[in-house]
Formats: sequence, structure tokens, C-alpha cells
Amino acid sequence: MVAASENFPRFTPEEYFAWEEQQLERHEYINGEVYAMSGGSINHSDIAGNLLILLKTHLRGSGCKTLNSDARVNIVESTNYVYPDISVTCNERDKSTTQYITYPCLIIEVLSPSTEAYDRGNKFRMYRQNPSLQEYVLVDAAAMSIELFRKNDGDSWQIIDYQSGNLVELKSVNLTFPIEDVYEGIVF
Repeated sequence: MVAASENFPRFTPEEYFAWEEQQLERHEYINGEVYAMSGGSINHSDIAGNLLILLKTHLRGSGCKTLNSDARVNIVESTNYVYPDISVTCNERDKSTTQYITYPCLIIEVLSPSTEAYDRGNKFRMYRQNPSLQEYVLVDAAAMSIELFRKNDGDSWQIIDYQSGNLVELKSVNLTFPIEDVYEGIVF
């Protein structure tokens, strides 16, 4: 999802949390400013749901949390809060928080024309600040295509492209599945 431009007042993080609880829509909080989040398509929702089911089923009983787009991620060492489509944390420090997580190992964004530039650019730059993030996944909602960004031992990011017929491997959560599972029921 991408921030839609609107004129909101600047908030402290505490004011943002109190204000956000009263809103009908979700808003990301970046450098004291809030940005309304745009809605997604049916394909976007179905793809995110398919991924959520795969991950929750696989991680059941592991102690990891699999969260949907209603869960905020705090950008580590900042007061910025964003909403990924899916996040997974296995970090003990995130087990006691109720408004956001800070230490995800996996973040997934489902792309759409209105979100792609933000998800690939500024949002990924923010996510990369987090030393606990091992994989960042961009899922195309208009074609069967997944890009996986995996942090290697040298803290550089390797890109792996998956297409029809491929098995997707998420090392961060020890899960491998056919790409077709993500696109089950999707009509392009």
C-alpha cells in the first residue's frame, strides 16, 4: 500500500497512536507526518490472504507471529511506523508489544500500480535499516511474479526472481512452496 497525500497536522508518536485509534482508515507515520493508506484490489487481497495462510499454517506452534496489513512495523531506531501487507517476527522483544512490532525477519508487500514505486524505493530503504530483517518479498498482483530480496552474510541484498513453475524458498522462516500457491484463485 502507498501513502496518499493529504494535509494532516504533525504529530508526536504518542499523538499519532491516539489519533490513529479514532480513524476509519490506516495511516503510516513518517518523520512526524501521517499519510493515508490507499486500498487494494481483489487480487491484492487474495494474494495477501493466500500468503498469510501459507505462513500461519507453517509457523503454527513455532513462537513466531505472522501479521497481516493491520499490524504496524516500527522502523528500527526511529519513530516511523508503516504497514506492510504481511510481516513475520520471531523476536522475543516483539512478544510484549501491542501496537507494533520492531524486529521482523520477513516482510512481504503485494504490488499494485499505486504502490510499486514506494514499496521498491523509500519503504524498502526504511526496512533495510533493520538488522533483523532477512528477507523482503515483492509480489506482483498483475502477473505471476515474485521478487525476493535476501540479505546475505555480508549484509548485501541478493535478488531472486520467481516465475510460473518455480518453488519459492523463504529461508527466514524455513518454508518452500510452489509459486502457484500464492496465486491460487487469481484471475489476471
